[in-house]
Amino acid sequence: MNRLYTSGRLLRTSGIKLLSRKASDATNLPKIYTKTGDKGTSATFTGERRIKDDIIFDALGSNDELSCAIGLAREFCLDEGHDFVHQLETIQCILQDVGSSIATPKSSARESHLSLTEFTSENVKDLETWIDHYTSQLPPLQNFILPSGGKCSASLHLARAVCRRTERRVVPLMRHGEMDSAPVKYLNRLSDYLFTIARYAVLKEGKTEQIYRKITHDAETKDS
Repeated sequence: MNRLYTSGRLLRTSGIKLLSRKASDATNLPKIYTKTGDKGTSATFTGERRIKDDIIFDALGSNDELSCAIGLAREFCLDEGHDFVHQLETIQCILQDVGSSIATPKSSARESHLSLTEFTSENVKDLETWIDHYTSQLPPLQNFILPSGGKCSASLHLARAVCRRTERRVVPLMRHGEMDSAPVKYLNRLSDYLFTIARYAVLKEGKTEQIYRKITHDAETKDS
């Protein structure tokens, strides 16, 4: 039985028939709730049950948040007609694969599990190609910039920050030998990609990036 891990749930993808939308068929629809997590545990792809605040589920939750943040940014960028929107959708699909890798701890995985959730390093190369393409069109970065420059750019910066947090959540799993390094490399490169296209969005929209400036207070301000 094939399984896909998404948003903290195991979805059994075989044996589920497409059902008509007739009201009489409503009782045949699979329920979204299973009640199996009511006691504070959840299952990995390998079938192992762990407490819900385990580092695996913490990493999965952060990865899910990352996909949500990119999805929101994609909607803003779609409104602006940016040419990289299809890349964001591809990335969201690949993040599902990252989630599958996270949900397959090597300590309880069989070879069949690992073969189904293997993560290819080609995904990292794609990001590097995209980064190089957009970087070549940007002016040199000479100052620290603030997340700004319109809804598209600011939301991409938010996704970048979530990506960095997701990477921090996944690193301990790699360090403990529970997963390979390829998904970690992907997240590391993804934050660079999101930073790059956030700047590119500002350029294409003719807007301005807000530059960091050190806030100082003169003597009169200090005395008041």
